[in-house]
Amino acid sequence: MKRILITGTAGFIGFHLAELLLDEGFTVHGFDGLTDYYDVTLKQRRHQKLLQKPGFSVTEAMLEDNETFQAMAGNFQPDVIVHLAGQAGVRYSLENPRAYIESNVVGTFNVMEAARQLKVQHLLMASTSSVYGANEEMPFAETDKADTPLTIYAATKKANEAMGHSYAHLYDLPTTMFRFFTVYGPWGRPDMALFKFVDAILEGRPIDIYNNGEMYRDFTYVTDLVRGIRLLVDAVPQRPAPGESIPEGDSLSPAAPFRVVNIGNSDKVRLLDFIEAIEDSLGQKAIRNMMPMQTGDVPATWANADLLKTLTGYRPQTDFRDGVQAFVAWFRDYYGK
Repeated sequence: MKRILITGTAGFIGFHLAELLLDEGFTVHGFDGLTDYYDVTLKQRRHQKLLQKPGFSVTEAMLEDNETFQAMAGNFQPDVIVHLAGQAGVRYSLENPRAYIESNVVGTFNVMEAARQLKVQHLLMASTSSVYGANEEMPFAETDKADTPLTIYAATKKANEAMGHSYAHLYDLPTTMFRFFTVYGPWGRPDMALFKFVDAILEGRPIDIYNNGEMYRDFTYVTDLVRGIRLLVDAVPQRPAPGESIPEGDSLSPAAPFRVVNIGNSDKVRLLDFIEAIEDSLGQKAIRNMMPMQTGDVPATWANADLLKTLTGYRPQTDFRDGVQAFVAWFRDYYGK
């Protein structure tokens, strides 16, 4: 059974992925810096839950601490690395861009170096739908150009993709980058809209709705997302033979065992409809504070997830109303509200 190293296991997505893999019998080692970008207690609780499962161990340190990371990786000897850790959040990147360079660029370089030295079977790394930036043609496909990032967060993720490709080419390191679309669900991040909206509505505080609610997002339920990652672990990219043609719609590089894959629900949902689903789940109306578009935000994201289906036979499909209901149930239970 494979040994899998996951960075970011105290984070929202890393926690859910680790839980899924442990339940399937994998041996998982987590690595997380538990930064205070949001409530550290929530991160600690996630790790506590994982530590109750057999097969899980963890190192709590910063990705930028290369010595600690390389020592941990050398001791654990993973077959596969899934790199999810990093500084998240589009809006925070306007306030603290340096955190993104240190965590997402330097930290990712450290992960790639470990993968190269250990000759892992597959390196999988998180990117984001934000790399599509100013692209207007939707749904976004992996083969579209993504050269117009609108935030430093998106730019660091695009840099990770470029770095990943060069390592895949130079060292024959099979690498898959997945681009996430707005992920939500139980144990979610407090800086994300769903969490903030539910908390504010329950406390009778107004919610800020940007672009007057005329925003569209491809909301992807977290268990769908991690199921997609789990299946991609086994979809190891192979370097094409010289002259080999790559199927239409496949983002496989002609020069490396490297591929980019969207993981999204393939359904754009209007923000106001999402808010109505929250109100229905809570049985309470929101006080709406309509705001203009924020710098760096995009009006819509929408995934073409055909490549994921081709590679794994799987397509995320949780309806956003069901996903919101599950999050609200978790939130009320966790916070006793």
